[in-house]
Amino acid sequence: MDVRHIHVDSPVGALLVVAGGEALVGLYFQGYRYTPPPSAWGRRAEVSADPVLAQARSELDEYFAGERQVFDVAAATSGDGFQEQVWARLRRIPYGGRITYGDIAAELGGRGFAQSVGQAVGRNPVSIVIPCHRVVGAGGRLTGFGGGLERKQLLLDLEEPAEARAGRLF
Repeated sequence: MDVRHIHVDSPVGALLVVAGGEALVGLYFQGYRYTPPPSAWGRRAEVSADPVLAQARSELDEYFAGERQVFDVAAATSGDGFQEQVWARLRRIPYGGRITYGDIAAELGGRGFAQSVGQAVGRNPVSIVIPCHRVVGAGGRLTGFGGGLERKQLLLDLEEPAEARAGRLF
């Protein structure tokens, strides 16, 4: 598989974007603890010459500009069976939506799986496109995010409906 990468500046900091074959296989925040080593990123690509990376960059720009709610770029993951179930569930969280780790655990077999769900969410290799930032703790608390809680809050604020933002005092 032809693996290649680019770096993208964004409102949440530098992003490492990795493509493999015809799909996005990695989107990592700077400082993310599970970023693979540079030897796994493949060659540095020119965006203009790479349709997958060009699409990913364009869609990220649109997302951050508030013009995109759903990503169309193909994304491929390669986790274990449980991780793949969790990541599939993340893909179904709508723009602006939130779900708790416990709710996902209950859907996948029982609330006792909440810690395992948290671990799988934390290892999501395609952040933002597979929206792990939309998973919150009980009662809506911001907890655990590989990109840091400040970034998580920025992403959630970006997706907050205009009516809700207008009603906030701060």
